[in-house]
Amino acid sequence: MFSNKIMTSALAGLLVTTAPGLALAAGVPTEEGVLIATKVAERCKDTLDTAALAAAVEKGTAIALAAEEYDSGFGDTESEMHMTLYNRHGESATRDLRQRALEMEGLDVGDKSMVIFDRPRDVAGTAMLTFSKVLEADDQWMYMPAIKRVKRISSKNKSGPFMGSEFAFEDFSGQEFGKYAYRFLREEACPGAEDLMCAVVERYPLYENSGYVKQIGWSDDMHRNYRTEFYNRRCDLLKILTASDFRQYLDHYWRAHKLRMENQLTGKATDLTWDTFKFGVGLSESDFNQNSLKRAR
Repeated sequence: MFSNKIMTSALAGLLVTTAPGLALAAGVPTEEGVLIATKVAERCKDTLDTAALAAAVEKGTAIALAAEEYDSGFGDTESEMHMTLYNRHGESATRDLRQRALEMEGLDVGDKSMVIFDRPRDVAGTAMLTFSKVLEADDQWMYMPAIKRVKRISSKNKSGPFMGSEFAFEDFSGQEFGKYAYRFLREEACPGAEDLMCAVVERYPLYENSGYVKQIGWSDDMHRNYRTEFYNRRCDLLKILTASDFRQYLDHYWRAHKLRMENQLTGKATDLTWDTFKFGVGLSESDFNQNSLKRAR
């Protein structure tokens, strides 16, 4: 499961400058980032300012790294939330679920997380365990109580819908800094918070089986990500994620209490609404394995 921390701080913006040509730690070197941005622009028929491209890659990378570093140190969290699925006619169905996350130290490793469905009865006890990786495919397993079996999710199926929602499996995995190359686009008013300025950053998944060719995010200087656009492999605008009701924890960590993912091609949408966040609850790696997945209740 992605943690709310991941979705709200991915592409978050702190305007940090770096020396020209600097390859940031654990990130894509500037030259490689320029190549990736150029290939995606050609594929999607986007216009590029080639003279300023290296600087844009460096600035985008620095913004993403600053967001990752700012949100580090949270340790472990537990949260309770509701998932509401809407069809294109506006009809809805709601599910109650919990999420646990354990931070793993270092930019070269990903966090561990688990999501557990509690209601309604037909999905109660269903749980997913995720070991996020950086450049390799994430390890993901699902426990299906109806058949009392743990099923491994194929690395090639991560772009598929998670439990019928508009979130894909890869949206529910870690959004680690090293999984992407980045390019700064511009600054403008934050969507839904026009009194604030946001950095707009485009990022490119490095994982070859990602369902996205690029994503564009809007984030302010407090690392709150207000909007993310997801473009599919055909370069269509597939989904838009909006975040709202931001609250601060431990005088530091910002979490959005509502996320809405809208599919631009089908008219369907999914809301995630958080009731509670708890930090430092004492989780350990022993709480994140296939045996604990079966016991998650």
